[in-house]
Amino acid sequence: MQTRATSTGATSRVSAVRAGALVALAAAVLAGCGGSTVSGTPEAGGPPPSAAPSSAPGSSSSTTTTPSSSTSSTSASPDAAGSLSALLLDPSTFTAPYQAVVLPPQAVAQAAQDLDGIAADASVEPTGCKPEARSSDPDSTALLVATDPDDRATISIELSRVDTTLEDRKALWEQCSEVEATSAGVTSLVTTDIVPPPPIGADDTLALRRTVTSGGQAGEVTQSMLSLLAQVDDVRVTATYMSFGELTPDSATLDRTFTAAVQKVKAGG
Repeated sequence: MQTRATSTGATSRVSAVRAGALVALAAAVLAGCGGSTVSGTPEAGGPPPSAAPSSAPGSSSSTTTTPSSSTSSTSASPDAAGSLSALLLDPSTFTAPYQAVVLPPQAVAQAAQDLDGIAADASVEPTGCKPEARSSDPDSTALLVATDPDDRATISIELSRVDTTLEDRKALWEQCSEVEATSAGVTSLVTTDIVPPPPIGADDTLALRRTVTSGGQAGEVTQSMLSLLAQVDDVRVTATYMSFGELTPDSATLDRTFTAAVQKVKAGG
């Protein structure tokens, strides 16, 4: 499947939108203001937590997690914890160079589309490969984004309440491994590969690599993602490293924060 050609003007627009969104987020975190992407008051990351992080791989091809000794302990149900924001990691979980911000509800929908790789208004081929529609309930999704301002890479921790299983998502992504998504006259090629999931105490786990390529020869933009997913009751935890180009994922930080996020959901906050 090939990415369809676009005009130079359309390519410039999509390149600016994709690259500019990440820059705007980093600027909002650094400046401590709303910015064009994030509105509200961001929570800046502070010093690292005192608890020692679990070990994690350093290579880009590995998603293996070394489980914490507390992973298998009895924990409270996340259903009893109230809002998802109470289950979200504190921004101080991230250490330098990352600077973390909890997105306000009005900014979550747009950020979630970036992580899906397909805009909400896009038409897709094959049909039926569009991501799940996001609920309008402000407590349906909570999102923490940590930005490395040097290379514009981000690690996001997303919590969402769902009524589907990860096995359902895996079956869909296997059927939709290559999708052409067209929005505002620009067509992108979204490629998803299922990779071995990390061993962690949860109802189910999944891992995937995704690339979103747009622009063609007029100015190609490649957005690369590595996502680790776990489901605990009706709460899905998704940790995603996203970068532009061919940067090697920061697997150690991704793995550590994913493990901490799952453990906090299991503990009910």
